[in-house]
Amino acid sequence: MATTTMSPTEHRQVAREFLAASDAEFGQGDVLQGAEKLWGAAAHAIMSVAQERGWRHDSHRTMKNAAIRLAAEREDPLIEAYFGLAEKFHVYFYHRTMEDWERDADRPLVRDFVHRVLG
Repeated sequence: MATTTMSPTEHRQVAREFLAASDAEFGQGDVLQGAEKLWGAAAHAIMSVAQERGWRHDSHRTMKNAAIRLAAEREDPLIEAYFGLAEKFHVYFYHRTMEDWERDADRPLVRDFVHRVLG
């Protein structure tokens, strides 16, 4: 089976679509799907930048490394910190490990991460 690699432009588009879908899911009360789509937005955002720079982005670990590299490159430590918050939403999808107040507090920061990375 052949695999198709998405272009950086396609990753950016998917990130934006997942961000909107996440808002819709949270708005409808489906916090699990909202959380996973928020993580997906963050993942696709970092994949777009990593792919443009020729950095590995084929695993969770390599995406985290890309976020660390991007934070250093842009001298913006919030990129690394907010990627860590995005990871919490991914874990939440499987284990429901966040309190309501955490989700409410961290959601806008992950949205900011996506905008910082794509900006």
